[in-house]
Amino acid sequence: MQTELSRRLGIEHAVFGFTPFPAVAAAISRAGGLGVLGAVRYADPGALHRDLDWIEARTGGRPYGLDVVMPARKVEGVTEADVEAMIPDGHRRFVEETLARHGVPGLGPGDRSGWRITGWMEDVARAQLDVAFDHPIALLANALGPPPADVVARAHAHGILVAALAGSARHAVRHAEAGIDIVVAQGYEAGGHTGEIATMVLTPEVVHAVDPLPVLAAGGIGGGEQIAAGLALGAQGVWLGSLWLTTDEAELHSPALTAKLLAAGSGDTVRSRALTGKPARQLRTAWTDAWDDPDGPGPLPMPLQGLLVAEALSRIQRYEAAPLLGTPVGQIVGRMTSRRPVQAVFDELTRDFTRAVARLGRIAGGTEGA
Repeated sequence: MQTELSRRLGIEHAVFGFTPFPAVAAAISRAGGLGVLGAVRYADPGALHRDLDWIEARTGGRPYGLDVVMPARKVEGVTEADVEAMIPDGHRRFVEETLARHGVPGLGPGDRSGWRITGWMEDVARAQLDVAFDHPIALLANALGPPPADVVARAHAHGILVAALAGSARHAVRHAEAGIDIVVAQGYEAGGHTGEIATMVLTPEVVHAVDPLPVLAAGGIGGGEQIAAGLALGAQGVWLGSLWLTTDEAELHSPALTAKLLAAGSGDTVRSRALTGKPARQLRTAWTDAWDDPDGPGPLPMPLQGLLVAEALSRIQRYEAAPLLGTPVGQIVGRMTSRRPVQAVFDELTRDFTRAVARLGRIAGGTEGA
């Protein structure tokens, strides 16, 4: 699965794998793709430094990347305490009432939420970048569009390519004008923050809008046939995230959540603002239903919602409150039916890609069915 972009990056397959788990990122790079570690959960730069060292030691010199979350415009002088003070008391009561209805205990003394909004704050993201630029990362991706101009310039000075996610051709053009190197066209089917245009429609629109900038197709891709389709639409690679959640290397630490993912069908996800305040595709649960109920208070805008629910999500995960237990995941969850190592996933992707391309070759040659 070679393209001009994969050759430029020195990877065997044009598969970019986003994951919050260092072991998965390293395994993706070892398998011939490019593992991209999500940094949002690293409020402590020291922990990020440790995990990037760990990845580097286990990739055998193969390239890897980092995904951060920061707005294109600088936001300075705003602390987590400033944001927390904006949360209405009624929303706090709603959280506690929802947890109590499902019998979810509180955290123990000294416990702290594992999912903090600090990873979305400007100063934390910049501290993460200071760590990243001390490592030989090949790619810097930003989930909220292009990073600030000074960050793009700094990345380029280190020889690092910059990618940004886009949900429309209009957004993609703005990304290109900001000087990034790769646009990730993320369709409606994708897990996490996503727009309203499906991948099959979005990908060629973005390819034409930013030509000759390389584009990665994302959203609803979890098989070799879909990779072939993405490349046929003009993409120079694919961006996969959800698919790795049920691999052996993933560190979900929740048998109940893993079981829910393996049992879910493609119709068992929902775009909800319950997690961060922005529409994000995730498993549909009693938690998302509560926030999407018109009789409830409704989610707060980003970043207020993320800070509001941080401790609640930790409690749900810690006590495996099954009705409320969920995670960002795309519609491809219907194909995630077994636990497998990352290498086995890659073997299947490459095998099915080869079959799909061969079939298209037969069709183009007029020999299909002969």
